[in-house]
Amino acid sequence: MDEKRKILVTGGLGFIGSHTVVCLQEAGFEPVIVDSLHNSRIEVLDALTDLIGYKPVFICGDVNDKILMQGVFAQQKPVAVIHFAAHKAVGESVDQPLLYYQNNVAGLLNLLEVMKAESCHQLVFSSSCTVYGEAQEVPVKESTPILPAASPYGATKQMGETILRDLNWCRVQCLRYFNPVGAHPSSRIGELPLGIPNNLIPYLTQTVSGIRSLLTVHGGDYITQDGTCIRDYIHVMDLAEAHVAAINRLISGIGFDTNSNEVGDPSTQQFEVFNVGTGIGYSVLEIITAFEDATGEKVIYKIGPRRAGDIVSIWADTHKANAILGWNAKRNLDEMMADAWNWQRHCDKASLG
Repeated sequence: MDEKRKILVTGGLGFIGSHTVVCLQEAGFEPVIVDSLHNSRIEVLDALTDLIGYKPVFICGDVNDKILMQGVFAQQKPVAVIHFAAHKAVGESVDQPLLYYQNNVAGLLNLLEVMKAESCHQLVFSSSCTVYGEAQEVPVKESTPILPAASPYGATKQMGETILRDLNWCRVQCLRYFNPVGAHPSSRIGELPLGIPNNLIPYLTQTVSGIRSLLTVHGGDYITQDGTCIRDYIHVMDLAEAHVAAINRLISGIGFDTNSNEVGDPSTQQFEVFNVGTGIGYSVLEIITAFEDATGEKVIYKIGPRRAGDIVSIWADTHKANAILGWNAKRNLDEMMADAWNWQRHCDKASLG
């Protein structure tokens, strides 16, 4: 494999990272994985080996470990980095803000220092729609004003973007995710949180499979059509493919739209930001109904109190990513729900086997 095609993927055994590893390999890149296994499992490496046909390079370690990261760059010499390694639970960040600032902000700074020293000047950054705060208008565009974050998690992503925008030596593609769900169609990899899930879909699927007694919907009195929060849910495979589009843009300019007045020559763009969602907002109750329709399974749930740090409604305007990255979300809500449920059944079968 040409070293110029090596991509370092931090957090590469996590939910989004593992799916991106598969898409990178399919696109002709060689993914190199660093993961601390803080919120992932080593078994994912075996699944990736089966999916891509060989065992990818894997280093168990933390991006906060500068000596380890220096060794990774010196030995692997990646041409670019996709940085997923971050804590990501809104509620947990409210309870443990220092944990989030240390890992998400200090970890990014450490990674950047090593990247600069090792002359690696291209990065795709895992950001979040939480940077918009409680947006005054939806759908949100990349130009939508950034309001105060509703949680420490959102604040760490805002800080990360600020740091990256100030660099003068690194080209950055910043992807603001909305709500990734689903799983690889093989059901070999998917969302597998350690302990009690913080996200809606894994909690929902674990409830239906009998692992949890019931799903608690956090708040039923919001000013929405049914009183529950509205989010933009995107299939994780669509999100993974957006990372490949961003890497291609960094490396070769593929996806560059010469007719767009929003960007210049890709070789001169230091920092670009893209919303990555479907452009459609669904309430929590709509998601429950969609899951039941797609799978034929009944979801047992109750309405509980609001959760600290949650915003009411947000979904994406994706025109910029569509035009400039040449990327579009292709998978619908039925596929998201069906793939998530198939993944849960795979996990249940594996635990019994």
